Amino acid sequence: MASGTPQDSVSLDSQPRISSNSSDVDVSAAQESSDNLDQDSDNVTPVAESVHNATAEDTPVYRASEHPTPALPLPPVEVDEPTEQPSPTLHQPSESTSSLQEIALDPPPPPPIPKSPTTTTPQIPNGSEPLEPSKASLPQPPDSANSVRTPPPRSASISSTMSLHHRSLTMSQGTTLSVVLISSALDTIAGSREAKRSPALRESTQRALEMIKEGRGGDRPREIFEPLKLACETRNEKLMIASLDCIAKLISHSFFVESAPGPQIYNSPPNSPGGAALPTDSLPDLVAHTITAAYTETTPDPVSLQIVKALLALVLSPTILVHHSSLLKAVRTVYNVFLLSQDPVNQMVAQGGLTQMVNHVFTRCKIEEAPSTKMNGHTDSIDYPSSPKDTLRNLRPSERRTSSLSSTPENGPLTPLTSQETPNGAATQFATKSTELDSDQVSATGDSTASSETPNTTAVGEDKEGDGTVVSQSDLPNDVHKESSADGKPTPPMNRITLNLRIGETFEGPNPHDHVPETDPNVPERQLDEKDLFIKDAFLVFRALCKLTMKPLNTESEQDMKSHAMRSKLLSLHLVLTILKSHMNIFVEPWSIIYSSSSNESTPFIQATKQYLCLTVSRNAVSLVPQVFELSVEIFWGVLSGLRTKLKPEIEVLLNQIFIPILEMRNSTLKQKALILDMLSRLCQDPQALVEIYLNYDCDRDAAENIYERLMNIVSKMGTSQLSAPKEKLADPTSPSLPPKRSSRSTLPPSLSTNALSGPGASDSNTYGLSEGKLKRQSLECLVAVLRSLVVWGTQAGKTVADPILTSSMYPRPAEDIKSEGISSDTVLDKSTLSSTVEVSRTGTPDVSDDPGKFESAKQKKTTLLEGIRKFNFKPKRGIHFLLETGFISSKTPQDIATFLLHTDGLSKTMIGEYLGEGEEENIAIMHAFVDLLDLTSLPFTDALRLFLQSFRLPGEAQKIDRFMLKFAERYIGNNPNSFANADAAYVLAYSTILLNTDAFNPQIKHRMTKADFIKNNRGINDGQDLPEETLSAIFDDITSNEIRMKDEVEAVLTAGVPGPGFAGALANVGRDLQKEAYVMQSHTMANKSEALFRTLMKAQRKGAGKGNEQFFSASHFVHVRPMFEVAWMPFLAGISAPLQDTDDLETVELCLDGFKSAIRIVCFFDLELERNAFVSTLAKFTFLNNLGEMKTKNMEAIKTLLDVAVNEGNQLRGSWHDVLTCVSQLERMQLISSGIDVPDSGKKGRPRKLLNEDLANESRSTHITVAADMVFSLSHHLSGVAIVDFVQALSDVSWEEIQSSGLSEHPRLFSLQKLVEISYYNMNRIRLEWSNLWAILGEHFNQVCCHNNPHVGFFALDALRQLAMRFLEKEELPHFKFQKDFLKPFEYTMIHNPNPAVRDMVLTCFQQMIQARVHNMRSGWRTMFGVFSAASKVLTEDVVNSAFEIVTQLNRNHFTDIVRYGAFADLTVCITDFSKCSKYQKTSLLAIAMLREVIPTMMETPQCALNVPEDPSAMNTVDDPMIRFWFPVLFSFYDIIMNGEDLEVRRLALDSLFATLKTYGSTYPIDFWDTVCQELLFPIFAVLKSSQDVTRFSTQEDMSVWLSTTMIQALRDLVDLYTHYFETLERFLDGLLDLLCVCICQENDTLARIGTSCFQQLLESNVRKLSADRWERIVTTFVRLFKTTTPHQLFDESLRVEIDGSNAEPPETSSDSQALFPAPLAPPEEETRPPQTGQNVLLSDRRRIFKQIIVKCVLQLLLIETTHELLQNTEVYTTIPPEHLLRLMGELDHSYQFARSFNEDKELRTGLWKVGFMKHLPNLLKQESSSAATLVSVLTRMYKDTRPEGQRSKEQVADRLIPLGLGVLEDFNALRPETQAKTIATWTPVIAEVLQGFDSLDDQTFSRYLPAFYPLTTDILAREMGVELRGAVRTIFLRVGRSCGIIEHR
Repeated sequence: MASGTPQDSVSLDSQPRISSNSSDVDVSAAQESSDNLDQDSDNVTPVAESVHNATAEDTPVYRASEHPTPALPLPPVEVDEPTEQPSPTLHQPSESTSSLQEIALDPPPPPPIPKSPTTTTPQIPNGSEPLEPSKASLPQPPDSANSVRTPPPRSASISSTMSLHHRSLTMSQGTTLSVVLISSALDTIAGSREAKRSPALRESTQRALEMIKEGRGGDRPREIFEPLKLACETRNEKLMIASLDCIAKLISHSFFVESAPGPQIYNSPPNSPGGAALPTDSLPDLVAHTITAAYTETTPDPVSLQIVKALLALVLSPTILVHHSSLLKAVRTVYNVFLLSQDPVNQMVAQGGLTQMVNHVFTRCKIEEAPSTKMNGHTDSIDYPSSPKDTLRNLRPSERRTSSLSSTPENGPLTPLTSQETPNGAATQFATKSTELDSDQVSATGDSTASSETPNTTAVGEDKEGDGTVVSQSDLPNDVHKESSADGKPTPPMNRITLNLRIGETFEGPNPHDHVPETDPNVPERQLDEKDLFIKDAFLVFRALCKLTMKPLNTESEQDMKSHAMRSKLLSLHLVLTILKSHMNIFVEPWSIIYSSSSNESTPFIQATKQYLCLTVSRNAVSLVPQVFELSVEIFWGVLSGLRTKLKPEIEVLLNQIFIPILEMRNSTLKQKALILDMLSRLCQDPQALVEIYLNYDCDRDAAENIYERLMNIVSKMGTSQLSAPKEKLADPTSPSLPPKRSSRSTLPPSLSTNALSGPGASDSNTYGLSEGKLKRQSLECLVAVLRSLVVWGTQAGKTVADPILTSSMYPRPAEDIKSEGISSDTVLDKSTLSSTVEVSRTGTPDVSDDPGKFESAKQKKTTLLEGIRKFNFKPKRGIHFLLETGFISSKTPQDIATFLLHTDGLSKTMIGEYLGEGEEENIAIMHAFVDLLDLTSLPFTDALRLFLQSFRLPGEAQKIDRFMLKFAERYIGNNPNSFANADAAYVLAYSTILLNTDAFNPQIKHRMTKADFIKNNRGINDGQDLPEETLSAIFDDITSNEIRMKDEVEAVLTAGVPGPGFAGALANVGRDLQKEAYVMQSHTMANKSEALFRTLMKAQRKGAGKGNEQFFSASHFVHVRPMFEVAWMPFLAGISAPLQDTDDLETVELCLDGFKSAIRIVCFFDLELERNAFVSTLAKFTFLNNLGEMKTKNMEAIKTLLDVAVNEGNQLRGSWHDVLTCVSQLERMQLISSGIDVPDSGKKGRPRKLLNEDLANESRSTHITVAADMVFSLSHHLSGVAIVDFVQALSDVSWEEIQSSGLSEHPRLFSLQKLVEISYYNMNRIRLEWSNLWAILGEHFNQVCCHNNPHVGFFALDALRQLAMRFLEKEELPHFKFQKDFLKPFEYTMIHNPNPAVRDMVLTCFQQMIQARVHNMRSGWRTMFGVFSAASKVLTEDVVNSAFEIVTQLNRNHFTDIVRYGAFADLTVCITDFSKCSKYQKTSLLAIAMLREVIPTMMETPQCALNVPEDPSAMNTVDDPMIRFWFPVLFSFYDIIMNGEDLEVRRLALDSLFATLKTYGSTYPIDFWDTVCQELLFPIFAVLKSSQDVTRFSTQEDMSVWLSTTMIQALRDLVDLYTHYFETLERFLDGLLDLLCVCICQENDTLARIGTSCFQQLLESNVRKLSADRWERIVTTFVRLFKTTTPHQLFDESLRVEIDGSNAEPPETSSDSQALFPAPLAPPEEETRPPQTGQNVLLSDRRRIFKQIIVKCVLQLLLIETTHELLQNTEVYTTIPPEHLLRLMGELDHSYQFARSFNEDKELRTGLWKVGFMKHLPNLLKQESSSAATLVSVLTRMYKDTRPEGQRSKEQVADRLIPLGLGVLEDFNALRPETQAKTIATWTPVIAEVLQGFDSLDDQTFSRYLPAFYPLTTDILAREMGVELRGAVRTIFLRVGRSCGIIEHR
C-alpha cells in the first residue's frame, strides 16, 4: 500500500484502547498482514503491516490525515474513545503519590532470562491486586561479586552514589547500570555527521551525556532514550546499529522501567510509526515503536539484524512488558525481516526470534494458580452488575463443570445482564443496524451483542483487497439463550450442521465485524490485570498468525518455494503448529479467559480462537503444496488430540468435509493420503481419543456420519483395494521444498530461509518412493494401531464382561435417550494428549456419567434412524410408518412429520418431493405444514423461491407442481403482505421463474428467453397491473447468472470436471493436467462447503441452539470397545487378512499377525462368537497346514501366532478351539511327513503330494513351535471350568477327524487321542463338578473311538482308557456318588457296540486287571462293571460269555460283601439274570439260575443285607427297605427270566424257583412287600393277556404260543396255588386275581378260556371254606361280568345279515380248531352293541371277525354255564355261598337262558345268519339254552328244598323263579315236533325230567296251587316217546297228583 490512510488500509487487528480506566482489545476484530503479501512474488514492497494492529476508522485520534506518515506507513491505530493525548515531547513521568507498599503488584511470570536478584519487581502498568506489605520486594545489599549488576539500593549514602557516577547509573528501581553501555553509543551519535546537522539530535545527545556524567540519568530513562530514538530516525546505518544495540542492552538491564503513579493505566500505543505521530507516556510502547519504525524495505541487513535482536530483547524482557499493538508490531517487524531480508543469516535469526517471541507470549500465560478467586473489580467503590460469566469466574474448575450448561465457558460468552433483563433470564440484545451487511458486533475480547441479520448479507468475511486474510467474526457465539421464531414457536434445533451455500460463495469477502463496538455507558469499564493482558496478547498473536495462514497462494507462489507468499504461509503454519504443541493448556484450561473492559463479559480463549484455527485448517488442508498440506494435517492432529472436547462439531466438519473426502478422492495424491493416514495412525494409537471419537460421533444421533465406522471402512478399503491416485508428478510441485526430516513433529519449526529451501537435499524426500504398496502398508499399520488401542482400552483392567458390577451398564436400555438422561460432558480436557503411544490408559474407575448402556442405546437409535431414512428414500410411506413406530416422529400430525422432513439430514430431496406431492389429503396437509415451516419473511422473491425449491425436488407431474406453487405463493404473501397485490401474482411469477430457470439452463433449448420476453410474459399479473420492470429484471439477472438447483447437483457438477474420451476430448486435453484440475475443483468445493458449515455452526452457537451437539463425552469405561469392534470387525478382518494373503514381506506379515492377535484378544474378552470364529478360522486358514506344498515362511509365522493365541486366550476361545487344535494336529502331521514317516490320508488318495520345503520342515520342528504346541496341552489345567469343556470338546472332534482320515490303516493317526489322554491326566485333579463335565465329553468320545472299525484304534483307546481308569480308581469316592460308574461307562458301551471279539475280550482283560489291582477302591464302579458283564452275556462268542461268567462267579464268591456294601447287589442279580437268559448256551443259563438261587441263602446270611433284623415301623423310606434292595432284585430276576428267557427249560426252572422261593420265604415277607410282589412281579406275568403291546417281546407267534401254552398256564396254576397257600395273606389281592382270571377267560382262544375257568374253579373249590360273604359277593360279581362279556348280543345286529360280495365264503373256524395260542381279549359289551355308522354296511373282513367273536362268546357262555353247574354241584360251594348271591348268579343264568331261547325261536334271524355264511348249518343256541335251563332248575330246586334257615328265608323267591321257568320249559318242549326236532327233544328230555322233579319237590300248598298249570303240560308229554328217566319223572308227578287230589293215599 502506498499510503497509510484509513481509506487505503483494512483494519485487521484491533488496537488496545487507551483510556483513563482500562485497556480493551477487540477479540473479534481481524488483523491485516503485510501489504507485501498482497502483491505478486516478483513485485514485493516491504511494509511494516504484516502483523500490525489496525483500529476502527471512526476514531478521531491519530488519524493519518492529522499526522504525516513516513514513506512506509502503518494503518492508523484505533482507540475506543477520544482522549486527550500528551504533547509529542518526551517528559518526565510524574512522581507516584503512593508508597511502594500501596502499589498493587502481580507476581510476574517466570522470566526466560536470568534476572538480577536485587532487581525489584517492576510495577506492572495496569490494575492488579494489591500485595500485603510483607510481600513487597525491597532492595537488598549487593553482593561483592555483582557490584555492577546489583548496585546499592537508592537508600544508600549520597557519597557512595557520587563515587560511582563515572562507572554506573542508579535507576529508578534502585539498581545500577554501567555507564559504558550508554556513553559509548551517545558518543558515537554525538560525533556523527547527522548530530551536527540536526539540532534536536545534538541537543538531546549532549543533555543525555551530561546527565550520565552527573549520575542523574538512571531515574530519567526517557531523556536518555530520546537521542537513541532520534538516531534511529536518521536512517544512518552506523548510528542505527549503535542506537539499536544500546537500546537492546538497556532493555536487557530493565532500564526503561518507569515508576507509575498508582495503578498505571495501560493506554493505547501510538497511531503511526512516523516521526510526527509521537507516542504516549508509555515508555515500553515508545521503545517498541521506535525499534519497529526503524525497519523499512531498504534497511541494511546489519541494521535488520540489530532490529531483530532489540525486538527479541524487548519482547522477552521480564520487566519491560509490551502488550497488544506494540507486541504485534514487534512480531510483525521480525516477520517482515524474515520475509524481505536477503541475508540467510538474518532470515534464520528472524525465524528463530519470531519463534521465541511467540513461545514467550504463550509461556507467560502459564500461571500457576487459576484466577478463580479474583474479584470482579479492583476497588470497592465500583459495583459492577453481576453476570453469569463473572459468577462463573469465581467458581473452581470442578464447580464450573457442575454448573449450568448455559454458563459454561465452552458454550460461548453470555450477554451481560442489564436493567432490561427479563425475569426468565433472557438478556436484552444490543444491535447495531446495518443496511448493507450483517452487523454482529464483536469486541476484541470476544464480547458480542446480538445482531439483526438482514437478508442481503454479503458473504461474511470477504476481503476487499482479496488477500484472503480476513475471517468471519460473526461466527463467534453471541448468545446462549434460546430464540424464538417470528410466530412465537421455538426455533427448530440448530445443533445439526447444515449447509446453505451458493456456488462460489466463500468467506473471502468484506468483513464488517472487525471493528470495535461502542462502549455501553451503562456498564462500568473493567480494569484488566497483568494476567488478562497476557491472555489477550496470546489471542492477538494467534489470530494474526492464523490470518497469515489463510492468505491464498497464486499459481506462481505454489510453484516457487522461495516466494514470499509461500515462505510466509509455511512460517505462519509452523508457528501455529508450535503454539498448539507447546501451549495447548492455554486453549483448554478454564482460567484461560479473555475479559472485556467495556462490559462484564468474558470469553474463553478457545471460543475466541476456534474460528480462526478451524479456517486455518480448512483452507490449507486442501492445498496442493505438500508442505502446506502436511502442516495442516499436523495442526488438525493437534486440534484432534488436544481440543476435541472443545471443538466437537468443528472436528466433525473437518473430518467429514476435508480429510475423509481426500482419503476417498481418486484425484488426491498418494502423499496427501499418506499424511492423513499418518495422522490417523497417531489417533488410533491414542485409545481414549479413539473411543471418544466413537462415543461423540457414531453414538450421536445429531452427527451426520459415523466417523469411526467410516474411517475404519475407508482405511480397510485402502489397504485391500487397488488405489487409483494420480501420479505424484501431476499434483506435487517439483520445486525444492522442505528438508527431508519430519520437522513438523518437533517443537521448533525447521529453517525456512531461502538457502534452506533451495539447498541440496531440500526437496521433499517423503514423496520419493511413495507407492501404493507403502500406502497400503500405512493403512495396515493404522488398522493394527486401532486394534492395539482397543486392546489397551478394553482389556487393561483385566476385568471380564461377566463382572456383576458391569452387568447393569453393559446392555442398552431401550427407550432411553442419551441426551435426556443427562450425561455430563467433560468440560476440561487434560492438557495436550499429543502422545502417540498406546501407553495411554483409562482410569481405573469409570466415570459415573459414562454409562455404556446409554451410549449403546444412543447408537441403536441412530442406527434405527438411519434405517428409517433408508426406508424413506426407497419408499416414503413405508419410511414414515417406520419412523412413527420407532418414535423418531413424535406423532402423526402434519406439523411433526413436516418438521422431521425439513430438519433431518440424509433424506432424499426427490423422495420428499414425491411424498409431499401426493394428492391424498394427508400428504397435502403435510405439504402445507412443511411450507409453513419455511420463514420467507423479508426475503427477495428469488431467494425465497430458492429456499423453497432447495428444500425438496419438485416432482414432474403438473398437478403436483401446481399444488406446491399455490402453497408457496400463499406462504410468501403471508410473510410479505406488501410484496404483491395478491397471491395470484406470486403464483404466476413463481411459475414463470421456474420456466425461466429451465429455459436458461436446459442444453436442449436452442432459442432462449430474453429479458424482454420474460418481462412481456409477466405483464398484468399483479392484479391487472404490471410488476416493476426493475423487479423483473433483477429476477431475470439473478436466475440467468445463478441457476436454481439442488446442492447435490452443484457438487456433482463441480466433481465431474474431466472431459470424456474420444478424439475431440483428447485434443481438448492436450497440455492439461486433468487430474489436478479435478482436484482443485473438488478441493474448492470442500473448502467452501466446510466454511459454510462453520458459519452455520457459529450462528447456531450464537443462538445457543448448538450447545447440545457440542456436549463432549469423555470415555472411561472399557465396555465401549465391544460395540466399537462389532461395527468394524469386517473391515478389520478384511484389512489384515488381505495383505497377509498377498505379501511375503515378513514385516508386513508380522504386522498382520499382530492385528490378528489383538482382534482375537478383543473378541475373546467380550465373547463375540461370530467375530471370534471369523478371525480364528481365517488365521487358521493362513497356516496352510492342509496344503504343505504351498507353505511359505509367512504361514509358519501364522502357526506361531495361532499357538500364541491358544496359550494366551484359551479361556475365551470357546468354539474356536476346534480351528486351533486342528492346526496343531496338522502341525504334528507335517512334522511326521517332514521326518519321512508315511502318514495315511484318506482324503487325498491318488494325489501326488508336494514335497515340503526343508527349511520350513526344520522350522516346524523348532523349539519355539514344539514348546508352544506342547503348552497348549500342558497348560490346559490352568483353563477355567468352562474353557476346559470347550477345549476337550474341540480336541475330541479333532481326534475323531484324525481317526476317520486314517481309515483302516495299521498305523492310524492317534495324536489328538493321545493328547486327550494326557489332558485327562493333567485335569484329573479338578473339582468333581468340572471333571464330570469333562468326562461327559471324553466318555462319549471313547465310546466312538473304542467302537471304531479299525481294531488298532480300539485297542489303543481301550488301553488308554484302562490307564486312565487305573489312575482314576486311586481316588477315593464317597458314598452316593457315581463318578466311577460314569468313568467306566465306555467299557460297557464298547462291549455292547463293538462286534470285534478281540476288542470285547480286551475289555474283559482290562476289568480283570482292574479287579486285581483296584477292587478294594471300587465303589460305584461295581455297577458299570456288572453292566459290562451283562453286555458280555449277550455276545454270541462263547469264549467271551464264559470268561465273563467266570469273572462274575468269582466276584459273587469272593466279593459278595463288597458288592452288597456299595449298592451293586441289584446289578449283580441283573448280570446273573442276563446270563440266565443266554439262549445259545443253556449250560451257562442253568448255572446262572442255580447261582441266582444260591444268592438267596447267602443274602440271608450276610449282615449287610439286614434281612433278619426286625422291621422298624418308623422306617418309612422304601429306598432303604432291605426287602426292596435285596429280595425284590432276586425275585425280579426270576420274573425276568420267566418273561424273556428263550429256553423252555430255563423258564420252567425259573418259574419253579420263583414260586418255590415265595412259598419258602413268603411267610417272612411283610404285607407291603407282598403287595409289591403281586403288582410288580406276579400279575405282570399275565399282562400279555390284557395288552397287545406286550406281545411284541416275542419274536414269532410260535414263540408266543409256546410261552402261553407252557409257561403262562403253569404260572397261572402256580399263582392259584400260591393264593391257596397264603390265602389269608393274599386275600387282599383277591380282586386282582379275579380280574386276572376274567381276562384269561375272556379270550378268543378257548384253550386259554378253559384254563382260566379251570383255575377259577380250582381257586374257589380250594378255598371255599375261606370265602366270606364279602368275598362271595366279589366272586359273584366276577361271574356276572363274565356272563355279560360273553353274551353274543351281535347275533341280533341286522347289519350282519345284509348280503355282500363274498358272503357265501366259508364260515370262520372256531378257535378250538386252532393249534397256536395267542391272546385276543374280547371287546367290552358296550363296544359290541355299538351300531354301525349310518349308510355303511359291514365289510366282509369285519363281518368274519365279528362272526368269529360271536362263536367264541357262545362257546365261552356255555363254558361258564358248565363251570357254574359244576361249582354248584359241589356241596361245600353250595353250602358256603349265601343265598342272595346265589340268586344273583341264577339271575345271570336265567338271562343266558332267555337270550338263547329268544335266538332259537327267531328262525328268520337264524336263517339270515346262515345265508351270509355265519355257520355251515342253521345256527342255534340249543345247548346254551338247555344247559342254562337245566342248571337253573337244578340249583333252584336244591335251594327250594334247602332246610337251612337262610334257605327257608329265600324259599318264596326261589319258587317264583322256578315255577315260571319250569312251565315255560314244558310248553316249549311240548311244542317240539318229533319228526323234525328229534335232536332238540333229546336235548331237552333231561331238562324236562329235572323240571318235573323240581315240581315234585314243591310243598303241598304250592303244588296244589300250580297243579292246574303244569298238569296239562305233563299230560301232553305222555303223547311222546319217553326214555326211562323222563318216564320215571312223569310217573312221579302223577303219583304226587294222585296223593294231592286224594286219589292215592299217602304212603
